[in-house]
Amino acid sequence: MGTEERSAVALAEETPEESPPAPPPPLVIPRGVQLVLLLVGLLALWVAARAARSVVEIIIVASFIALILNPFVSLLGRRGIPRGLAIPLTYITLVIVLAGIGFLLAQPISSQIDAFQRNVPTLVKEANKRLGDLQTFFNHHGIHIQLEKQGQTALQTLQSKVLKGSSSLLSFTTSILKSAANAALSLVLIFVMSVYLLIYARQIGVLVRRSLPPNNGTPDDDYPLRVQRAVAGYVRGQLLFSLVMGSTAGVALLLFGLLGIFPDGRTYAFAFGTFYGVMELVPFIGPVLGAIPPVAVALFQNPVTALWVVLMFIVIQQLEGHVVAPQIFSHALRINPLLVIIALLFGDSIYGIVGALMALPVAAVLRETILYLRRHVVLEPWRARAGPPDG
Repeated sequence: MGTEERSAVALAEETPEESPPAPPPPLVIPRGVQLVLLLVGLLALWVAARAARSVVEIIIVASFIALILNPFVSLLGRRGIPRGLAIPLTYITLVIVLAGIGFLLAQPISSQIDAFQRNVPTLVKEANKRLGDLQTFFNHHGIHIQLEKQGQTALQTLQSKVLKGSSSLLSFTTSILKSAANAALSLVLIFVMSVYLLIYARQIGVLVRRSLPPNNGTPDDDYPLRVQRAVAGYVRGQLLFSLVMGSTAGVALLLFGLLGIFPDGRTYAFAFGTFYGVMELVPFIGPVLGAIPPVAVALFQNPVTALWVVLMFIVIQQLEGHVVAPQIFSHALRINPLLVIIALLFGDSIYGIVGALMALPVAAVLRETILYLRRHVVLEPWRARAGPPDG
Protein backbone atom coordinates (compact mmCIF):
# COMPACT_ATOMS: atom_id res chain seq x y z
CA MET A 1 0.00 0.00 0.00
CA GLY A 2 1.42 3.40 -0.97
CA THR A 3 1.92 6.38 1.24
CA GLU A 4 -1.02 8.24 -0.25
CA GLU A 5 -3.35 5.28 0.27
CA ARG A 6 -2.25 4.86 3.91
CA SER A 7 -2.84 8.54 4.60
CA ALA A 8 -6.34 8.37 3.05
CA VAL A 9 -7.27 5.38 5.22
CA ALA A 10 -5.96 7.09 8.33
CA LEU A 11 -7.93 10.24 7.48
CA ALA A 12 -11.09 8.19 7.03
CA GLU A 13 -10.58 6.49 10.39
CA GLU A 14 -10.05 9.79 12.13
CA THR A 15 -13.13 11.44 10.58
CA PRO A 16 -16.27 10.65 12.68
CA GLU A 17 -19.30 9.22 10.86
CA GLU A 18 -22.05 11.72 10.26
CA SER A 19 -25.21 10.96 12.32
CA PRO A 20 -28.48 10.59 10.34
CA PRO A 21 -30.59 13.71 10.24
CA ALA A 22 -33.27 13.99 12.89
CA PRO A 23 -36.77 13.12 11.62
CA PRO A 24 -39.04 16.09 11.08
CA PRO A 25 -41.68 16.68 13.73
CA PRO A 26 -45.05 15.05 12.97
CA LEU A 27 -47.76 17.15 11.48
CA VAL A 28 -50.39 17.95 14.10
CA ILE A 29 -53.90 18.25 12.66
CA PRO A 30 -56.14 20.55 14.68
CA ARG A 31 -59.46 19.22 15.98
CA GLY A 32 -61.42 21.51 13.70
CA VAL A 33 -59.65 20.12 10.64
CA GLN A 34 -60.23 16.59 11.96
CA LEU A 35 -63.96 17.28 12.18
CA VAL A 36 -64.05 18.70 8.65
CA LEU A 37 -62.11 15.71 7.27
CA LEU A 38 -64.44 13.32 9.11
CA LEU A 39 -67.51 14.97 7.62
CA VAL A 40 -65.96 14.99 4.13
CA GLY A 41 -65.03 11.32 4.49
CA LEU A 42 -68.54 10.37 5.58
CA LEU A 43 -69.99 12.36 2.69
CA ALA A 44 -67.63 10.63 0.24
CA LEU A 45 -68.64 7.22 1.61
CA TRP A 46 -72.30 8.16 1.25
CA VAL A 47 -71.84 9.30 -2.36
CA ALA A 48 -69.87 6.16 -3.21
CA ALA A 49 -72.51 3.95 -1.59
CA ARG A 50 -75.27 5.67 -3.56
CA ALA A 51 -73.31 5.43 -6.82
CA ALA A 52 -72.36 1.77 -6.31
CA ARG A 53 -75.74 0.75 -4.97
CA SER A 54 -75.68 -2.81 -6.31
CA VAL A 55 -72.16 -3.38 -4.98
CA VAL A 56 -73.15 -2.28 -1.48
CA GLU A 57 -76.22 -4.53 -1.58
CA ILE A 58 -74.09 -7.53 -2.59
CA ILE A 59 -71.57 -6.86 0.20
CA ILE A 60 -74.27 -6.43 2.85
CA VAL A 61 -76.24 -9.53 1.83
CA ALA A 62 -73.10 -11.68 1.56
CA SER A 63 -71.88 -10.49 4.96
CA PHE A 64 -75.30 -11.20 6.43
CA ILE A 65 -75.28 -14.78 5.08
CA ALA A 66 -71.72 -15.35 6.32
CA LEU A 67 -72.60 -14.10 9.81
CA ILE A 68 -75.58 -16.47 9.94
CA LEU A 69 -73.63 -19.53 8.81
CA ASN A 70 -70.37 -18.88 10.65
CA PRO A 71 -71.57 -20.36 14.01
CA PHE A 72 -72.40 -23.64 12.26
CA VAL A 73 -69.03 -23.68 10.50
CA SER A 74 -67.29 -23.02 13.82
CA LEU A 75 -69.31 -25.80 15.48
CA LEU A 76 -68.16 -28.29 12.85
CA GLY A 77 -64.60 -27.02 13.30
CA ARG A 78 -64.76 -27.75 17.04
CA ARG A 79 -65.82 -31.30 16.14
CA GLY A 80 -62.55 -31.78 14.29
CA ILE A 81 -63.78 -31.09 10.74
CA PRO A 82 -61.42 -28.85 8.71
CA ARG A 83 -62.87 -25.46 7.86
CA GLY A 84 -62.46 -26.08 4.13
CA LEU A 85 -64.80 -29.07 4.47
CA ALA A 86 -67.09 -27.51 7.09
CA ILE A 87 -68.14 -24.66 4.78
CA PRO A 88 -69.56 -26.82 1.93
CA LEU A 89 -71.14 -29.15 4.51
CA THR A 90 -72.92 -26.16 6.04
CA TYR A 91 -74.29 -25.03 2.67
CA ILE A 92 -75.39 -28.57 1.79
CA THR A 93 -77.14 -28.92 5.17
CA LEU A 94 -78.90 -25.60 4.65
CA VAL A 95 -80.20 -26.69 1.25
CA ILE A 96 -81.38 -30.04 2.67
CA VAL A 97 -83.20 -28.34 5.57
CA LEU A 98 -84.96 -25.85 3.28
CA ALA A 99 -85.91 -28.65 0.87
CA GLY A 100 -87.26 -30.73 3.77
CA ILE A 101 -89.41 -27.87 5.03
CA GLY A 102 -90.72 -27.31 1.51
CA PHE A 103 -91.53 -31.00 1.15
CA LEU A 104 -93.44 -31.10 4.46
CA LEU A 105 -95.50 -28.04 3.52
CA ALA A 106 -96.02 -28.96 -0.14
CA GLN A 107 -98.40 -31.89 0.41
CA PRO A 108 -101.12 -30.16 2.49
CA ILE A 109 -100.84 -26.96 0.48
CA SER A 110 -101.03 -28.74 -2.89
CA SER A 111 -104.07 -30.75 -1.77
CA GLN A 112 -105.87 -27.56 -0.72
CA ILE A 113 -104.94 -25.90 -4.01
CA ASP A 114 -106.27 -28.88 -5.97
CA ALA A 115 -109.52 -28.73 -4.00
CA PHE A 116 -109.75 -25.02 -4.74
CA GLN A 117 -109.25 -25.62 -8.48
CA ARG A 118 -112.05 -28.19 -8.50
CA ASN A 119 -114.30 -25.82 -6.57
CA VAL A 120 -113.81 -22.79 -8.83
CA PRO A 121 -116.64 -23.67 -11.30
CA THR A 122 -119.07 -24.10 -8.37
CA LEU A 123 -118.01 -20.76 -6.92
CA VAL A 124 -118.53 -19.06 -10.28
CA LYS A 125 -121.97 -20.67 -10.67
CA GLU A 126 -123.04 -19.42 -7.24
CA ALA A 127 -121.72 -15.95 -8.01
CA ASN A 128 -123.64 -15.88 -11.30
CA LYS A 129 -126.82 -16.90 -9.43
CA ARG A 130 -126.39 -14.03 -6.99
CA LEU A 131 -125.78 -11.64 -9.87
CA GLY A 132 -128.99 -12.87 -11.51
CA ASP A 133 -130.97 -12.32 -8.31
CA LEU A 134 -129.51 -8.84 -7.96
CA GLN A 135 -130.31 -8.02 -11.61
CA THR A 136 -133.91 -9.22 -11.08
CA PHE A 137 -134.18 -6.98 -8.04
CA PHE A 138 -132.97 -3.97 -10.06
CA ASN A 139 -135.36 -4.71 -12.94
CA HIS A 140 -138.30 -5.15 -10.59
CA HIS A 141 -137.68 -1.75 -9.00
CA GLY A 142 -137.11 0.05 -12.29
CA ILE A 143 -133.38 0.48 -11.83
CA HIS A 144 -131.87 0.30 -15.31
CA ILE A 145 -128.45 -1.13 -14.59
CA GLN A 146 -127.15 -4.01 -16.68
CA LEU A 147 -125.14 -5.69 -13.96
CA GLU A 148 -125.61 -9.35 -14.80
CA LYS A 149 -123.94 -9.37 -18.23
CA GLN A 150 -120.90 -7.35 -17.18
CA GLY A 151 -120.60 -9.34 -13.96
CA GLN A 152 -120.71 -12.68 -15.75
CA THR A 153 -118.04 -11.53 -18.18
CA ALA A 154 -115.85 -10.41 -15.30
CA LEU A 155 -116.39 -13.71 -13.50
CA GLN A 156 -115.46 -15.70 -16.59
CA THR A 157 -112.26 -13.69 -16.95
CA LEU A 158 -111.51 -14.08 -13.27
CA GLN A 159 -112.20 -17.82 -13.45
CA SER A 160 -109.76 -18.31 -16.31
CA LYS A 161 -107.13 -16.27 -14.52
CA VAL A 162 -107.59 -18.14 -11.26
CA LEU A 163 -107.50 -21.57 -12.90
CA LYS A 164 -104.42 -20.56 -14.81
CA GLY A 165 -102.69 -19.00 -11.84
CA SER A 166 -103.78 -21.25 -8.98
CA SER A 167 -101.57 -24.05 -10.23
CA SER A 168 -98.61 -21.77 -9.61
CA LEU A 169 -99.80 -20.73 -6.14
CA LEU A 170 -97.85 -23.62 -4.65
CA SER A 171 -94.64 -22.21 -6.06
CA PHE A 172 -95.55 -18.57 -5.51
CA THR A 173 -93.38 -18.52 -2.41
CA THR A 174 -90.39 -18.82 -4.75
CA SER A 175 -91.39 -15.77 -6.77
CA ILE A 176 -88.70 -13.77 -5.03
CA LEU A 177 -86.09 -16.25 -6.25
CA LYS A 178 -87.54 -16.16 -9.76
CA SER A 179 -87.36 -12.41 -9.88
CA ALA A 180 -83.85 -12.61 -8.48
CA ALA A 181 -82.94 -14.93 -11.34
CA ASN A 182 -82.89 -11.82 -13.55
CA ALA A 183 -79.89 -10.78 -11.46
CA ALA A 184 -78.12 -14.14 -11.62
CA LEU A 185 -74.70 -12.51 -11.60
CA SER A 186 -75.50 -10.78 -8.31
CA LEU A 187 -76.63 -14.07 -6.77
CA VAL A 188 -73.44 -15.79 -7.88
CA LEU A 189 -71.34 -12.93 -6.49
CA ILE A 190 -73.23 -13.05 -3.20
CA PHE A 191 -72.64 -16.80 -2.92
CA VAL A 192 -68.95 -16.56 -3.81
CA MET A 193 -68.37 -13.59 -1.50
CA SER A 194 -70.14 -15.28 1.41
CA VAL A 195 -67.95 -18.38 0.92
CA TYR A 196 -64.78 -16.28 0.97
CA LEU A 197 -65.99 -14.38 4.02
CA LEU A 198 -66.45 -17.71 5.79
CA ILE A 199 -63.02 -18.92 4.67
CA TYR A 200 -61.30 -15.80 6.01
CA ALA A 201 -63.64 -15.32 8.98
CA ARG A 202 -60.85 -15.84 11.54
CA GLN A 203 -58.51 -13.40 9.82
CA ILE A 204 -61.31 -10.85 9.54
CA GLY A 205 -62.07 -11.30 13.24
CA VAL A 206 -58.41 -10.78 14.14
CA LEU A 207 -58.24 -7.65 11.96
CA VAL A 208 -61.41 -6.22 13.52
CA ARG A 209 -60.12 -6.89 17.04
CA ARG A 210 -56.81 -5.17 16.22
CA SER A 211 -58.61 -2.16 14.78
CA LEU A 212 -60.78 -1.67 17.87
CA PRO A 213 -59.83 -0.93 21.47
CA PRO A 214 -58.92 -4.13 23.38
CA ASN A 215 -61.69 -5.94 25.24
CA ASN A 216 -61.60 -7.49 28.69
CA GLY A 217 -60.94 -10.97 27.29
CA THR A 218 -64.42 -12.42 27.87
CA PRO A 219 -66.81 -13.60 25.10
CA ASP A 220 -69.43 -11.10 26.29
CA ASP A 221 -67.04 -8.25 25.48
CA ASP A 222 -65.77 -9.65 22.16
CA TYR A 223 -67.02 -7.39 19.37
CA PRO A 224 -67.15 -9.96 16.48
CA LEU A 225 -69.04 -12.42 18.69
CA ARG A 226 -71.50 -9.73 19.79
CA VAL A 227 -72.19 -8.81 16.16
CA GLN A 228 -72.70 -12.47 15.27
CA ARG A 229 -75.18 -12.90 18.12
CA ALA A 230 -77.04 -9.75 17.08
CA VAL A 231 -77.54 -11.04 13.53
CA ALA A 232 -78.59 -14.46 14.86
CA GLY A 233 -81.14 -12.67 17.06
CA TYR A 234 -82.57 -10.94 14.00
CA VAL A 235 -82.96 -14.27 12.17
CA ARG A 236 -84.76 -15.81 15.15
CA GLY A 237 -86.99 -12.76 15.40
CA GLN A 238 -87.86 -12.81 11.69
CA LEU A 239 -88.73 -16.52 11.72
CA LEU A 240 -90.82 -16.09 14.87
CA PHE A 241 -92.56 -13.07 13.35
CA SER A 242 -93.48 -14.96 10.16
CA LEU A 243 -94.70 -17.91 12.21
CA VAL A 244 -96.86 -15.72 14.44
CA MET A 245 -98.40 -13.75 11.57
CA GLY A 246 -98.99 -16.82 9.41
CA SER A 247 -100.63 -18.63 12.33
CA THR A 248 -102.73 -15.57 13.14
CA ALA A 249 -103.99 -15.31 9.57
CA GLY A 250 -104.72 -19.05 9.40
CA VAL A 251 -106.62 -19.07 12.72
CA ALA A 252 -108.59 -15.96 11.74
CA LEU A 253 -109.62 -17.54 8.42
CA LEU A 254 -110.57 -20.75 10.24
CA LEU A 255 -112.77 -18.80 12.67
CA PHE A 256 -114.41 -16.95 9.79
CA GLY A 257 -115.15 -20.32 8.23
CA LEU A 258 -116.60 -21.79 11.43
CA LEU A 259 -118.75 -18.68 11.99
CA GLY A 260 -120.06 -18.83 8.42
CA ILE A 261 -118.66 -15.43 7.47
CA PHE A 262 -116.22 -16.95 4.98
CA PRO A 263 -117.02 -20.68 4.61
CA ASP A 264 -114.03 -21.45 2.40
CA GLY A 265 -111.73 -19.95 5.02
CA ARG A 266 -112.01 -23.19 6.97
CA THR A 267 -111.12 -25.24 3.89
CA TYR A 268 -108.05 -23.26 2.84
CA ALA A 269 -106.91 -21.91 6.23
CA PHE A 270 -103.61 -23.83 6.24
CA ALA A 271 -102.62 -22.91 2.67
CA PHE A 272 -103.56 -19.25 3.00
CA GLY A 273 -101.96 -18.98 6.47
CA THR A 274 -98.70 -20.53 5.22
CA PHE A 275 -98.65 -18.26 2.20
CA TYR A 276 -99.28 -15.20 4.37
CA GLY A 277 -96.45 -16.18 6.74
CA VAL A 278 -93.98 -16.62 3.87
CA MET A 279 -94.97 -13.28 2.38
CA GLU A 280 -94.20 -11.63 5.72
CA LEU A 281 -90.53 -12.13 4.85
CA VAL A 282 -91.02 -9.37 2.25
CA PRO A 283 -91.22 -5.97 3.99
CA PHE A 284 -94.08 -3.56 3.29
CA ILE A 285 -95.65 -5.26 0.25
CA GLY A 286 -95.55 -8.78 1.74
CA PRO A 287 -98.71 -8.43 3.86
CA VAL A 288 -100.63 -7.09 0.87
CA LEU A 289 -99.48 -9.95 -1.37
CA GLY A 290 -100.35 -12.46 1.33
CA ALA A 291 -103.94 -11.19 1.56
CA ILE A 292 -104.69 -11.35 -2.17
CA PRO A 293 -105.56 -15.10 -2.51
CA PRO A 294 -108.19 -15.27 0.29
CA VAL A 295 -109.74 -11.97 -0.80
CA ALA A 296 -109.99 -13.25 -4.40
CA VAL A 297 -111.72 -16.45 -3.22
CA ALA A 298 -114.12 -14.42 -1.07
CA LEU A 299 -115.04 -12.32 -4.11
CA PHE A 300 -116.38 -15.46 -5.79
CA GLN A 301 -118.77 -16.01 -2.92
CA ASN A 302 -120.03 -12.55 -2.12
CA PRO A 303 -118.71 -8.98 -2.26
CA VAL A 304 -119.80 -8.57 1.37
CA THR A 305 -117.76 -11.64 2.32
CA ALA A 306 -114.75 -10.18 0.53
CA LEU A 307 -115.26 -6.93 2.45
CA TRP A 308 -115.21 -8.84 5.75
CA VAL A 309 -112.03 -10.64 4.73
CA VAL A 310 -110.39 -7.35 3.74
CA LEU A 311 -111.34 -5.84 7.10
CA MET A 312 -109.93 -8.89 8.85
CA PHE A 313 -106.56 -8.48 7.13
CA ILE A 314 -106.53 -4.75 7.84
CA VAL A 315 -106.92 -5.52 11.54
CA ILE A 316 -104.17 -8.16 11.33
CA GLN A 317 -101.83 -5.76 9.57
CA GLN A 318 -102.50 -3.02 12.12
CA LEU A 319 -101.68 -5.42 14.94
CA GLU A 320 -98.62 -6.51 13.00
CA GLY A 321 -97.24 -3.03 12.39
CA HIS A 322 -98.00 -1.50 15.79
CA VAL A 323 -97.76 -4.41 18.22
CA VAL A 324 -96.26 -7.67 16.96
CA ALA A 325 -93.34 -6.46 14.81
CA PRO A 326 -92.03 -3.78 17.20
CA GLN A 327 -92.30 -6.08 20.21
CA ILE A 328 -90.71 -9.15 18.60
CA PHE A 329 -87.86 -7.31 16.90
CA SER A 330 -87.22 -4.96 19.82
CA HIS A 331 -86.87 -8.02 22.07
CA ALA A 332 -84.79 -10.03 19.58
CA LEU A 333 -82.53 -7.12 18.67
CA ARG A 334 -82.82 -5.25 21.98
CA ILE A 335 -83.72 -2.10 20.05
CA ASN A 336 -86.46 0.37 20.93
CA PRO A 337 -89.66 -0.36 18.92
CA LEU A 338 -89.66 3.21 17.57
CA LEU A 339 -86.11 2.72 16.24
CA VAL A 340 -87.24 -0.53 14.58
CA ILE A 341 -89.87 1.35 12.59
CA ILE A 342 -87.44 4.17 11.75
CA ALA A 343 -84.80 1.67 10.56
CA LEU A 344 -87.32 -0.04 8.27
CA LEU A 345 -88.39 3.31 6.78
CA PHE A 346 -84.79 4.41 6.22
CA GLY A 347 -83.83 1.08 4.64
CA ASP A 348 -86.79 1.18 2.27
CA SER A 349 -86.15 4.79 1.24
CA ILE A 350 -82.45 4.14 0.53
CA TYR A 351 -82.36 0.70 -1.11
CA GLY A 352 -86.00 -0.33 -1.55
CA ILE A 353 -87.03 -3.87 -0.58
CA VAL A 354 -83.43 -5.05 -0.17
CA GLY A 355 -82.76 -2.09 2.10
CA ALA A 356 -85.81 -2.88 4.20
CA LEU A 357 -84.71 -6.53 4.47
CA MET A 358 -81.23 -5.51 5.61
CA ALA A 359 -82.28 -2.53 7.77
CA LEU A 360 -82.82 -4.43 11.02
CA PRO A 361 -79.63 -6.56 10.97
CA VAL A 362 -77.65 -3.44 10.07
CA ALA A 363 -79.33 -1.60 12.96
CA ALA A 364 -78.42 -4.47 15.28
CA VAL A 365 -74.76 -4.29 14.17
CA LEU A 366 -74.71 -0.51 14.65
CA ARG A 367 -76.15 -0.93 18.15
CA GLU A 368 -73.41 -3.39 19.12
CA THR A 369 -70.75 -1.10 17.62
CA ILE A 370 -71.97 1.94 19.55
CA LEU A 371 -72.19 0.00 22.83
CA TYR A 372 -68.69 -1.42 22.40
CA LEU A 373 -67.16 1.98 21.59
CA ARG A 374 -68.98 3.67 24.48
CA ARG A 375 -67.53 1.04 26.81
CA HIS A 376 -63.92 1.30 25.60
CA VAL A 377 -63.47 4.76 24.08
CA VAL A 378 -63.29 8.11 25.85
CA LEU A 379 -63.28 11.21 23.67
CA GLU A 380 -60.80 13.90 24.53
CA PRO A 381 -62.60 17.10 25.50
CA TRP A 382 -62.48 19.79 22.87
CA ARG A 383 -62.17 22.64 25.35
CA ALA A 384 -59.79 22.59 28.29
CA ARG A 385 -61.42 22.93 31.66
CA ALA A 386 -60.99 26.26 33.31
CA GLY A 387 -58.60 26.24 36.26
CA PRO A 388 -59.53 27.36 39.77
CA PRO A 389 -60.04 31.08 40.13
CA ASP A 390 -57.08 33.08 41.37
CA GLY A 391 -57.07 34.41 44.82
